[in-house]
Amino acid sequence: MSNLIAVGYDDVATAKTVRDKLFQLQSQHLITLEDAVVVERRPDGKVKLHQTRSTAGTGAMGGALWGGLIGLIFFMPFLGAAIGAATGAAAGSMVDVGADDRFMRQVGEDLTPGKAALFVLVVSSTPEKVLPEIAPYGGHIISTSLSQEAEEHLREAVQAGQTR
Repeated sequence: MSNLIAVGYDDVATAKTVRDKLFQLQSQHLITLEDAVVVERRPDGKVKLHQTRSTAGTGAMGGALWGGLIGLIFFMPFLGAAIGAATGAAAGSMVDVGADDRFMRQVGEDLTPGKAALFVLVVSSTPEKVLPEIAPYGGHIISTSLSQEAEEHLREAVQAGQTR
């Protein structure tokens, strides 16, 4: 089961830097992320989600593959691939995987304009190696699905990293 962690930052650049750091740690197999989204509250008050993966792109690739295979049966593989890609992209754009977009937008509405939050769905991690890497960026814990003990440990690590 994944744990959702939302951390607020003073600006979108810091939130994106932490997200990129988490991806780097994932490549080192220190954390496994299901999703990572930066939510920005723009100065005009609008909320923007910076998603890291495109379900439309994934759907298009799968649709093109299946459409091409079906097209081979009817001797029109290119037409089948094109129709399959369009259908797959449309279906993929309607699918919401990872963190709930409505919840992230709702939290984004509560942010001060100009601020940002990073939402991560963590499948597994090695906290004693991950936390020292991200704690220096600061932030404040907005919401988690962690146990009370684990959430308190996370808060302490972020606060300790800020005082360094």
